[in-house]
Amino acid sequence: MSTSKAKAAGGVERPLSPHLQIYAPSWTMVMSIVHRITGAALYFGTILLAYWLISAAVGPKAFATAQWILGSWIGRLVLFGYTWALVHHLIGGIRFLIWDFGRCFDEKPRLMLSKLNIVLSVPLTVLLWIVAYAIK
Repeated sequence: MSTSKAKAAGGVERPLSPHLQIYAPSWTMVMSIVHRITGAALYFGTILLAYWLISAAVGPKAFATAQWILGSWIGRLVLFGYTWALVHHLIGGIRFLIWDFGRCFDEKPRLMLSKLNIVLSVPLTVLLWIVAYAIK
């Protein structure tokens, strides 16, 4: 099978789309994909949040179990990931809002916004956890 053709059902060769030969990932594309992934991850993280709230409403024994699960090192790692997904998705949403107003579509501002998404999300997540532990 050549690189410019692919075999379809029945053995017929069909040309491949030209974008497959010139495909190159960009910061904007990667951050857009990560925005979608974090949005999907937030659904599952929200189930954990609902579990924690429901266990608090059910009673002290259920809440102690939820606290034990979410307070373990793996639970905290999951919660840290959930926090990062939330912050990253928020910053990505702000980036998309800026684009909705028709701003920052030139090469440099678009690249800067995309890189700023990851550059800000990690330190803001760490800062949130530091503040949470300081208040605790």
